Amino acid sequence: MSSKVCMILVWFFVICLLVVGLVMVSSTAAWAEETKHPYEPLFKQTAFACAGLVGAMILSRIDYRIWRKYIWWILGGACFLLVLCYVPGIGKEINGERRWITIGMQFQPSECAKLCMMMALANWLALYRDRTTSFWWGFVMPGLIFGIPLALILFEKDMGTSVALALAAFCVMFVAGTRKIYLGGAFALAGTALCVLVQSNANRLERFLAWKDLDAHRLGAGLQQYRASIALSRGGLDGVGLGNSAEKHGTLPFAHTDFIFAPLGEEFGFYGTMFVLLCYFLMTYAGIGVAMQCRDTYGRFLAVGIVAIIFCPAILNIAVVTNAVPNSGLPLPFISFGGTNLVFTLAALGMLTSIQRFSTGAQPNCEITRKDERSIDVRL
Repeated sequence: MSSKVCMILVWFFVICLLVVGLVMVSSTAAWAEETKHPYEPLFKQTAFACAGLVGAMILSRIDYRIWRKYIWWILGGACFLLVLCYVPGIGKEINGERRWITIGMQFQPSECAKLCMMMALANWLALYRDRTTSFWWGFVMPGLIFGIPLALILFEKDMGTSVALALAAFCVMFVAGTRKIYLGGAFALAGTALCVLVQSNANRLERFLAWKDLDAHRLGAGLQQYRASIALSRGGLDGVGLGNSAEKHGTLPFAHTDFIFAPLGEEFGFYGTMFVLLCYFLMTYAGIGVAMQCRDTYGRFLAVGIVAIIFCPAILNIAVVTNAVPNSGLPLPFISFGGTNLVFTLAALGMLTSIQRFSTGAQPNCEITRKDERSIDVRL
């Protein structure tokens, strides 16, 4: 398939997921405690989707290579926003996690940081693509580039986003040519660090123990996954029908956000959940097709990163809801209720569209070369 066809397919499956998301938000969010009007969540989610689509349209018409001139400023700005989560009066703590800031409006800086991290990582790996097999240039330095904002996100107690972003970064490094032995060692080290982090935090440890024995913790830390299992089993093959979910009526906390896949499975059954999974896999496959046909190394790595920051959280969220992994608190892209995730995910797809548009057509009009290891010459 041509890159244009691949990009059309990406947007087709994204629109399918957006439609499913709006239907499920309308069905589940009306019963949330904070909802004042039954249609309020649907109106908000529709507004967020429109804002994200407008942002995607704007980014799709801007040559993605232009942003490379400002890449370190962009990454620094993302880190600055993450630091603001800890500033009293600006950062806001919800459910024991400091993921939000309020500057005129409330949003999650980690969602913005995802794309910024991938841009910076792709820039470095493309700039030193002839050294990606070396320990220092292909592993240590890229690790620092995404490790600093990743650590800030982790300190917000947002382990789910941290794990998903680390997996996405490893995907980009693997494609770039980083040696497998380095990545394997990093996985082992990350696994050890996760064990330490889980044991050092009572809430994380309780979630892990609940995952191991869901029945024993069905009224405590394992409540969400236990009720999600009931919802999925009640759905069967065909589901109980749109709007007929029983778990969304308060027995399943956050049914309209992190655990929206459970009422989806209850109302649409096994067939509905498989349709959603198929959309994610085919969108990812088409996105990789765009990356493979990209003529620019930076664009190729960035395209892989954009696809990974959508696919990894989606699979991790579904794994949590189906009790395959411990509860980590991640939204399901395009489907869960929430503005920041939806807007920035659609914006990232706008940049993927820009990659397809500007890297597979005419000759590049923006080139970055390495004069030496200390300077970057950007020519427009």
